[in-house]
Amino acid sequence: MKRLGRGLGAILEDAEAGYLKELPESGVNEIDIEKIIPNPYQPRREFSEESIEELASSIKKHGLLQPVIVIKEDDKYILVAGERRLRASKKLGKTKIKAIVAPYSKEDLREYALIENIQREDLNPVEIAYSLESLIKEHGFTHEELAKSIGKSRSYVTNILRILSMPEIVKENLKQNKITLGHAKVLSGLDEQEINEVVKKIVENSWNVRDTEKFVKKLKNKNQTEKNDNEELNEELIEIAYNLKKMGLKTEIGKDYIKLKLRNETDFENLKKLLGNIN
Repeated sequence: MKRLGRGLGAILEDAEAGYLKELPESGVNEIDIEKIIPNPYQPRREFSEESIEELASSIKKHGLLQPVIVIKEDDKYILVAGERRLRASKKLGKTKIKAIVAPYSKEDLREYALIENIQREDLNPVEIAYSLESLIKEHGFTHEELAKSIGKSRSYVTNILRILSMPEIVKENLKQNKITLGHAKVLSGLDEQEINEVVKKIVENSWNVRDTEKFVKKLKNKNQTEKNDNEELNEELIEIAYNLKKMGLKTEIGKDYIKLKLRNETDFENLKKLLGNIN
């Protein structure tokens, strides 16, 4: 998969900075808003209505200082950058908007939207996870290849993709920044009921990742103890353990083991006698 050079990335960086150094030859145009269609590869799924209202007020007072960026497709335009500006302009009832028509293809747009947004780290973890999943599905990347393409570690890719298989309570709280990716990683391995319980405690008690790790460790230990207590013991093992106890040996029995504890020299001699009898 090729990486974009200065081209589209440069224009977007300049636009984000609020001024344009590398304009396409066509410059800034006034285009019909109704001809602009959303970016189908837009990773951002959440837009603050309050921030759009504030931007609309600013545009109404000062005009649109920063054009949106689009690419042309047939008689329509696909939005590349400026989703909030476009929404704010629509809210004001505008029919036209200042735009830069960038000379790039739809394929370039897909690559930019899915990779550059991840590298800019301005998406929440759930949006990033969906973007990574899209790259894997569309380009057949392994986790290692994807990690190199976006400049992240393989473990980062694996951990963040794991979010998509987690319950909705995890995704929603990640979107709202009530829990972090670190919290989500700790929850791995718990069932849905346990995850719901732990997430509620994280939010209610403002637990950091370390606090969460301690609680989850206790929860797992408790579950393992209950599991061991409820395991059906082998009747033959029970009988063997009983006979060993009659010889004075301290024993501990589990589902598929017997553990002996030699407390003194007498226990050791009894064990040797037992082994001698077996031979």
